[in-house]
Amino acid sequence: MLDARTTVVIATRNRGPELEKTIEEICGLDPAPPVIVLDNASEDDTAPRLLALAERHRQVSGFRLPVNRGTAVRNLGVVAARTPYAAFCDDDSTWEPGALQRAADLLDDHPRLGLVAARTLVGEEGAEDPMNAALADSALGTPPDLPGPAVLGFLACAAVVRRKAFLEVGGFSEVLRFIGEERLLAMDLAASGWAACYAETVTARHRPSEHRPPSPWRRARELRNDALTAWMRRPVGVAARETRALAKRAVRDRQAAKAMAELAARFPVALAQRRRLPEAIEAQAAALEAARGRA
Repeated sequence: MLDARTTVVIATRNRGPELEKTIEEICGLDPAPPVIVLDNASEDDTAPRLLALAERHRQVSGFRLPVNRGTAVRNLGVVAARTPYAAFCDDDSTWEPGALQRAADLLDDHPRLGLVAARTLVGEEGAEDPMNAALADSALGTPPDLPGPAVLGFLACAAVVRRKAFLEVGGFSEVLRFIGEERLLAMDLAASGWAACYAETVTARHRPSEHRPPSPWRRARELRNDALTAWMRRPVGVAARETRALAKRAVRDRQAAKAMAELAARFPVALAQRRRLPEAIEAQAAALEAARGRA
């Protein structure tokens, strides 16, 4: 039986064997969801593997991009989906049995809910991702019309969105490209009247790939995108603070210095897309930052 409510959207690049394992697991769910795979110009054997998977599983559709469009490539998958909801998945993650149905039920029952942030278990041993506790203890509390704590962040490999809400706000930013793209989307949803909440009963599984960028690279891009996000949505003082954090790291870190140059190159486009958050949403963002600082 095919799931009529949720399409799984997967972005991938150069992880053919891991992608194949992920798709086989998702197609083994009951009911099995439609799957849309966006191949970000892979240079390994992803393309022939994906073709074979699409021939083996009729609910799998694959699209190969001529260039790497980063995490925003997921937007194309949501556009192509024909279900009311879309679940994001990385090539090294999957969804636990029943998770997609529970997320769809929550979205069905709560009209203001635009995004469900799932509980994430890491590795075969199922360790709790640290993000779970942060989301569960959100300083925003649980509004009466939501099934869980309100959040302004999530893990993209463990989120289910309402397609209408996602497309309404423009999806993931092309400016950020990779790392930390979730926070900007969550803020844009909130600014448009949609809510995001954490749902402990919806579970995703993440098996971190061996082919991941090194930690210094990831941290530098996180700081870069924190600054870009702030310049696009937050007060100037917050944006300046985030920029200083990257500049300070760039003095001693070659990856951060490169990220600082990338920030400068992207700055004109980011500034052109600047839209200050409504006061109520900015207050929420500030409250969450204060809570993180105390933690």
